[in-house]
Amino acid sequence: MMDSPRSGLPFMKMHGLGNDFVVVDERTAPDRVDAGLARAMGDRHRGVGFDQLAVIRDGTDADLELRFWNADGSTAGACGNATRCIAGWEMARRGVSALSLRTERGLLSARDAGGGLTSVNMGAPLLTWQEVPLAREVNTLHLPIPGDPVATGMGNPHCTFFVEDAEAVDMAAFGPAHETHPLFPERTNVQVAHVAGPDHLRMRVWERGAGLTLASGSSSCAAAVAAARRGLTGRAVRVDLDGGTIDIDWRDDGVWMTGPTAHVFDGVWR
Repeated sequence: MMDSPRSGLPFMKMHGLGNDFVVVDERTAPDRVDAGLARAMGDRHRGVGFDQLAVIRDGTDADLELRFWNADGSTAGACGNATRCIAGWEMARRGVSALSLRTERGLLSARDAGGGLTSVNMGAPLLTWQEVPLAREVNTLHLPIPGDPVATGMGNPHCTFFVEDAEAVDMAAFGPAHETHPLFPERTNVQVAHVAGPDHLRMRVWERGAGLTLASGSSSCAAAVAAARRGLTGRAVRVDLDGGTIDIDWRDDGVWMTGPTAHVFDGVWR
């Protein structure tokens, strides 16, 4: 006879465009996640495997509170695709079309966009060097780094390079070489992007604490903001990632992202 699920830690596996997550609902789970558990579950060979782990808690001033961990056990201040996945799942569970979520990024709004798509407002981008944060005062639109990247804060720091061909960049080498650049005291997510058409970017992502990922919601927001600031696109941008396409719209009330989500399976961590 199989053990009762109560003898382990229940979790869900979700993904947004191949950017995959383990989700622990601490409203019903018996244990709290820590760095050691995140590293163990994040091991793709000996654990479950994920880009980020998301924890759901009861919200005090929101419907939900979310916290995020990277696969290396470090914490993340924001995770756009996980936020969309959880929002889509929770809205379906409650039978509602809108939701509020509290993260380290702040109070975020989510809504059902129809057609299996979920939208989340990731808040206003952080554009000053202190907000990103950077180690010293520089122009965030033109960083003093070879390649002339742009720095953007979306709850996590981001460094976006505009290149001739994003697919030609060796991200396995390029990403870690810039993740730990001394200008970023908290490390940084790294994006390379090229303009694929009017208001259309092709982007690839290296995430701090996770490595090369198929997609990243906050990175897509950061790249779209960077492209608009550079005058390469408008403020509503389609972003093609290795794992699929997401739509970003930098509005007066924040940066909205819209895309598909998937709840893959439920499991129990023993």
